[in-house]
Amino acid sequence: MEAADKEGWVVSITPSGGWLPACVAGNTGVGMSQRMQSFVLDPTLNPFNVVAPGKRPRVTLTPSMALKDGKPFLSFAVQGGDTQDQNLLQFFLNVVEFGMSVQQAAEAANFNTNQLWLSLGGSKTEDRQPKPGQILLNNSTPEPVRADLKKLGYILSFDERTSGPINAIYVDWKHGSLWGGSSNHGEDYGIGW
Repeated sequence: MEAADKEGWVVSITPSGGWLPACVAGNTGVGMSQRMQSFVLDPTLNPFNVVAPGKRPRVTLTPSMALKDGKPFLSFAVQGGDTQDQNLLQFFLNVVEFGMSVQQAAEAANFNTNQLWLSLGGSKTEDRQPKPGQILLNNSTPEPVRADLKKLGYILSFDERTSGPINAIYVDWKHGSLWGGSSNHGEDYGIGW
């Protein structure tokens, strides 16, 4: 969820897991939801995401904001578990390095890797362990790119959607306008008034 107003206030929020069977932990006021599925008690399932004293289990929420000259430039976020950081970096580079509008960048095909211990899904170690060399590409990836990646030793898989729904706001300080973008990978949309 991205929001901005005419005074220049901009926020980026990635709520997750606030649906049933969410519950409150006793009288603490601390909400517990199925987002805790990424935490484990058995270190053989994921040695880096064990709930234990003094540790901070990893979650995948990545609401993001980029500043330019000390002012908000881009507010952007995506749903997608362990691929959020990968997809948002690609979105950001599409805007700042490849000159795409926020809408073009939100709709652009991404690639994903699972070179790390997954924080979500599966009940066995092999479900969450890194998958070296595997890369997910969009169905539209050109054949020469596929061939080059295979030569480099990558194991390729393909899908029509390689990102969760990306939403973004570009703050155009020069013209005093806001540009919104929402991908076609979910039930996302923009509202302006």
